[in-house]
Amino acid sequence: MTPRLDYRNTAPDAIQALRDLQHYVDHSGLDRKLLELIKLRASQINGCAYCVDMHTKDARSSGETEQRLYAVGVWREAPFFSERERAALAWTESVTLLSRTGVPDDVYQAARDQFSEPELVNLTLAIVAINSWNRLAVSFRAVAGSYQPAAVEA
Repeated sequence: MTPRLDYRNTAPDAIQALRDLQHYVDHSGLDRKLLELIKLRASQINGCAYCVDMHTKDARSSGETEQRLYAVGVWREAPFFSERERAALAWTESVTLLSRTGVPDDVYQAARDQFSEPELVNLTLAIVAINSWNRLAVSFRAVAGSYQPAAVEA
């Protein structure tokens, strides 16, 4: 695959705004491993190979297991996700597929049972951010494979 254009250099101010949102989300208090799971699931849904590559690598560097990473796409059938993670993954799918799902009340209630109001807003912003990154990477054909995770913060 050949990239169509370098969106980072073409619109640096816009990319910085998206990076600022990502920075907010990454420092919102939500668990890093949970954030990587939802980034991976949204990226799978959106068919973003670049982001799937990135977030599997970031998840592993954060201590996530291979078993759970392999099962993110079938999380409903896999027994090794907590109720909180299940609620986050369902919320991620529903918000990502907004035009199909309308984010139904039962999905909201399951998420609300696991997350405080501020946490749920932050989780939703995390989903907004990854969907934005996915749309840029897919539209402009970001090439998967070269990403290497930064050192994990202690």
